[in-house]
Amino acid sequence: MAGVSTSDDFVSEINVTPFVDVMLVLLIIFMVTAPMMTEGLDVELPKVEASETLPTENDHVMLTIKDNGAVFLDEYETTLPDLPSVLETNVRLPQRQLFVRADQNVPYGIVMSVMGKIRKAGIKDVGLVTLSAEGQPEPEGAPLPLAAGKGE
Repeated sequence: MAGVSTSDDFVSEINVTPFVDVMLVLLIIFMVTAPMMTEGLDVELPKVEASETLPTENDHVMLTIKDNGAVFLDEYETTLPDLPSVLETNVRLPQRQLFVRADQNVPYGIVMSVMGKIRKAGIKDVGLVTLSAEGQPEPEGAPLPLAAGKGE
């Protein structure tokens, strides 16, 4: 039997093409769904005549007050008694900027109670986040100094 191979050799190479195809599909799925997962908390922000755009750098923290009075630091819920210590460790000590987003249906007393806790944590400059009345998607409020009782 000339020219006919009778060896029982197996091909020991792995075909990685299907593996790479599956990984690329998973990568695309995660790239599309990841921004939707970090959207944030839903609050109905008040609209104002003039506002500035929120800075895009990641060196800020968002404090959200929902319409039911729940307080969140970024996406993590906290209580009012714990708020000063949480703000001190997450905002004041790392020297990050704090922005407050409050639902327009939150009573004024709750907002002022939160602002008092912010002041107790030693944070002087606070940005108030709003929507522009001009119909832009979400330009937000500029930092305002936290000065209770001063009329300038």
